[in-house]
Amino acid sequence: MGLTVLEIEVGNPATPEVTRRVELLVDSGAIYSVIPAPILNELGIKPLTEQVFRLADGTKITRKKGIALFKYGDLIGGADVVFGEEGDSQLLGAFTLEALGLALDPLKRELRPLPMILAGYPPMAKEDISHSGERNPR
Repeated sequence: MGLTVLEIEVGNPATPEVTRRVELLVDSGAIYSVIPAPILNELGIKPLTEQVFRLADGTKITRKKGIALFKYGDLIGGADVVFGEEGDSQLLGAFTLEALGLALDPLKRELRPLPMILAGYPPMAKEDISHSGERNPR
C-alpha cells in the first residue's frame, strides 16, 4: 500500500496571510490533522480544548486541540487541529480534507475534488406556506 504525502500551508484564521508550509501524511482514517505544537504556537493558534485519543495498542493519550486555516493551491478551509507532540506523526485528517473540498481515492492514493452539494428545499411560493409557516401539501 502506498502513502500519500502532501505539502500544505497552515495558518491562523485570525491572520490568514501568515502561513507555514508543512509536509503531511494524508490519512483519511484520521479524523483530525496533527501539526507539531511549535508550529501552531509560532502561528499564534491557541488550544481551545483537550481531547483523549485511543491508540492502536489500546493506550489513551491526551492532546490539545484548536482550529487552523489550511491552504492547498486555490483551496482554503478551516478545521480542528491537534497540537502534535514529539513522536506524533504529522497527519492530514478527514475533517481537513473535507474542509478543502477534497477526498482521497483509496485505490489510486490520489486526491480528488469532493462534490460540493447544498441540500435543502426549493424556494416556496406564498401559496405553498400555511398560516403557521409550514408547507402546504399539494
